[in-house]
Amino acid sequence: MRLAYLCNLYPAVSHSFVRREIEAVERLGHEVHRFSVRQARADLKDPADRGEAERTEAVLGQGIPRLLLTALVLLVSRPVHAVHSLAAAARLSGPGWRSKLRHVAYWLEAAWLARRLQGLKVDHLHAHFGTNPAAVAAIAHAWGGPRFSFTVHGPDEFDAPAALSLAAKIHAARFVAAISSYGRSQLMRWSSPEDWRKIGVIRCGLDRSFLDAAPQPISAESTEFVCVGRLSAQKGLPLLIAACDRLRAGAEAFTLTIVGDGEMRAELEAEIARRSLDGIVTLAGIRTAEAIREHLGRARAFVLPSFAEGLPVVIMEALALERPVISTAVAGIPELVDDRCGWLIPAGSEDALVDAMRTALHASAKLLSAKGAVGRKRVLAMHDADANAGLLVSAIAGDGAICTR
Repeated sequence: MRLAYLCNLYPAVSHSFVRREIEAVERLGHEVHRFSVRQARADLKDPADRGEAERTEAVLGQGIPRLLLTALVLLVSRPVHAVHSLAAAARLSGPGWRSKLRHVAYWLEAAWLARRLQGLKVDHLHAHFGTNPAAVAAIAHAWGGPRFSFTVHGPDEFDAPAALSLAAKIHAARFVAAISSYGRSQLMRWSSPEDWRKIGVIRCGLDRSFLDAAPQPISAESTEFVCVGRLSAQKGLPLLIAACDRLRAGAEAFTLTIVGDGEMRAELEAEIARRSLDGIVTLAGIRTAEAIREHLGRARAFVLPSFAEGLPVVIMEALALERPVISTAVAGIPELVDDRCGWLIPAGSEDALVDAMRTALHASAKLLSAKGAVGRKRVLAMHDADANAGLLVSAIAGDGAICTR
């Protein structure tokens, strides 16, 4: 098949799972064209991401005049489709003039995309995220573009399902993939029962660099925790810094490396300085995939005290490398993490986070390795990018039904 992928921003540091899925689909023998609504950042560090950037077409990168001209051409040549696409944009826009205005922009983006996909003879468009990529895909389909599907990750889609017109997007799609059973339940919650048959689970996957890796043994001398994630409110990082303050006050010897960047960086830097945790807590910024693997290889445990999530791919990466995980019982995380492969704690509980980190510091290397081995076995069973891409391709080629591993 000739397929296309659409994201809001691709490639991106936090979207390695999309690249892995695309590569896995291509290994199955299908042609994949990459599209991003916005232009990728010019400072991408990972060589694989830079390579993807060269292969990706940015819709907004075409410029407003070209988008307007394409919509005008289609308005004249496809008047019926123009009416249908305007109706689709109106259905998806929800209340408020700001939302209406955004969907006029999506209508223009979708016109260009529909025409481009037609020129490429694309059979099917798959979007990642149920936010604006799914809206553009649905409107492009109404413009006469190919059938479409989309993957929902959360938590953004579940925070504002009505404002995002999630039910209407699900109804218009050929099928919808959730990355966890929890995610599927939320899609069912916000859609009509008649559409439940088209909602299935296709988990994010890891490639052979993780699945075939020989994990390094956990050093008994390691006292390093590693956290990888966007520096945003949903990750609970101020709570993690507070927990580190308490561990330090309790005379525990440890370090924490936080890899990532985001809107909370200045706030977190100030909090680390206020608590005099310099030298104990390090904000390492954005790192390449190889550098993240090196951090995980030195770690005693991985920690991510999120308040809201989908199912973080970095948890899969840590477990694939046999590093036990400390995380919270939110969204899809309990489908992968429990006390056999780490420590699952209540979200927002500083006490539970401190206790789990202290327990990990005092656990034997043998216990930590045993937990890591259980986690790796689960990742191999559920998060193989090639196997999960096969489920996606089967749904595209078939009737839209998803067989869940």
